[in-house]
Amino acid sequence: LLFLSFLLFLCGCKEQKKESSLLKTPSNSSSITYAKGFTIEKKTSGITIIKVLAPWPNAEATYTYALIPKEKQALITLNIDEFDAIITVPVENVVVTSTTHIPALEELGVLDKLIGFPETKFISSKAARARIENGQIKELGVNESLNTEAVLALQPKMVIGFTINGGNSAYETIQRSNIPVIYNGDWVEETPLGKAEWIKFFAPFFDKVEEANTFFENIKESYLNAKELAATIKVKPTVLSGALYKDVWYLPGGKSWAANFLKDANAEYLWNDNHENGSLSLSWESVLNVAKNAEYWIGPAQFNSYQEMELSSKHYLQFDAYKKRKIFTTANTMGDTGGTLYYELAPQRPDLVLKDLIHICILVYYQTMNRSFLNPYFNCPNTPHTPFIFCCC
Repeated sequence: LLFLSFLLFLCGCKEQKKESSLLKTPSNSSSITYAKGFTIEKKTSGITIIKVLAPWPNAEATYTYALIPKEKQALITLNIDEFDAIITVPVENVVVTSTTHIPALEELGVLDKLIGFPETKFISSKAARARIENGQIKELGVNESLNTEAVLALQPKMVIGFTINGGNSAYETIQRSNIPVIYNGDWVEETPLGKAEWIKFFAPFFDKVEEANTFFENIKESYLNAKELAATIKVKPTVLSGALYKDVWYLPGGKSWAANFLKDANAEYLWNDNHENGSLSLSWESVLNVAKNAEYWIGPAQFNSYQEMELSSKHYLQFDAYKKRKIFTTANTMGDTGGTLYYELAPQRPDLVLKDLIHICILVYYQTMNRSFLNPYFNCPNTPHTPFIFCCC
């Protein structure tokens, strides 16, 4: 996601923690099925242990957090040196730092606990925007230089942050002031359902575990039903993605989150055989050689119109998807103050993204061929539908 470009590229290190005796006691592990970046264990003592295994790509460090119920706080003593943070739960208020965190708070019914956020203009949620306008969510600067004075003035019970490589001087300042910083690695996950399952990461901090489990099961069912439907369709339209930036064409790797979406939508992403889980950097000539005749172009970076693309580069005009007006973008689905809905909502609602892609790759294809196809989401053949997240340029 583009919000990652706001992070500081600083180097950092983390001292290895000794395993607490509490970690060796019997426990009930929360069922984490798709996410690879964290685990949750509920100890018989009532303490919940959350381990973040992949806080950033290729991270060697892991983070361990102990969550103690307020009613047991006086009965339990822990050594702070054995944990990266000890949190009393449920948390009374919080600062989060990514728009992807907003839908989880809203779905769990704890948006009222959010008291601060960097660059609030990028938040699209209407409920959150109302709280911003009422002064209930404070502006905290920008992610690459978080306003630590503003954070310290708020005195949040914790800050949920994210980082490229573990180094962030603002987080270090906050932690020295005895405000825990909890690392969230949802953006590192490679699968759509893996990202969505991170709502279970937020839940124990607010005593909302059952709500998170129920929500994720509904999302999983919706997603897998859509995927199963798509798999029954014989057509597999070819798809191009990405765009040029300073003479380099950036597009998703074959094992990336975006590529997995297209695969589940039964589309033939033309770089599907590639084994990269991040982005690829290619010349426009090599992209043209592979994708000149691609039937669809999905996700042309920041572009929101054909005119804008033409003004940016005449190379785009050589692609069939451009000529036939078969380009779909997320840049046209914006919040009231300029935030992109896709970046905020898509990680938690992959079922909506998948259904949009199915509509683009299958339903629109059948309409173009003047053939009828039963649309299972609208219960009638060929119902006109503008995708919820993707829009045509």
